[in-house]
Amino acid sequence: MIAPSILSADFAHLAAAADAVSRADWLHVDVMDNHFVPNLTLGLPVVKSLHRATDLPLDCHLMIEDPDRWAPGYAEGGAANVTFHAEAASDVVQTARAVRSAGALVGLAVKPGTPLEPYLDVLVEFDTLLIMSVEPGFGGQVFMPEVLDKVRTARRHVNSGHLRLFIEIDGGIGTDTITEAAEAGVDVFVAGSAVYGADDPAAAVEHLRSLARAGMARCEQTIGRARGRAMGEA
Repeated sequence: MIAPSILSADFAHLAAAADAVSRADWLHVDVMDNHFVPNLTLGLPVVKSLHRATDLPLDCHLMIEDPDRWAPGYAEGGAANVTFHAEAASDVVQTARAVRSAGALVGLAVKPGTPLEPYLDVLVEFDTLLIMSVEPGFGGQVFMPEVLDKVRTARRHVNSGHLRLFIEIDGGIGTDTITEAAEAGVDVFVAGSAVYGADDPAAAVEHLRSLARAGMARCEQTIGRARGRAMGEA
């Protein structure tokens, strides 16, 4: 799934920016508070307005302090998926349940330097795992391929049946990186500049989707070969 990031769009024309990518799967909305990250973007009033302006499911990524308090409000405001950061939450399970009770899917985000292992046991409470492939706070950064090890770990747990969730990646995703991310096991790709920096954002979405599908097909082939070897050894 492709989730264009509205952070890279013209903030004076957000409804038009959403309409320009109407065939995307989700619309990614970065919420920053200038505390958890050193940037200030948009908040709940804009999310509510976007919800009225587009039929795209809103994928809200909360880069904010105290998500335990604020995250459920985004679900109530119309977000389809509300993701908050493990590093900012006091009680990730309680917050996840509160978001889901408010009517949205819920995601857990981890920074590039945050290990995944401490959270594997609680991921059963989540619908989405967002792995940051840049440091959160600003768009247009360079993709960090080392985070793909976390993607592969999560994909192994999903494929084994231990988890049922979307694996999402955010940061530096474009035509030169999306295939590699898909091969590692990503399901949802957040793309900002690669979509809104293109002459035709709708065409950019479709091109990214085709590249992702090719990478996911190779991922499935790799998994199939591994299963075949395991059965042979058994």
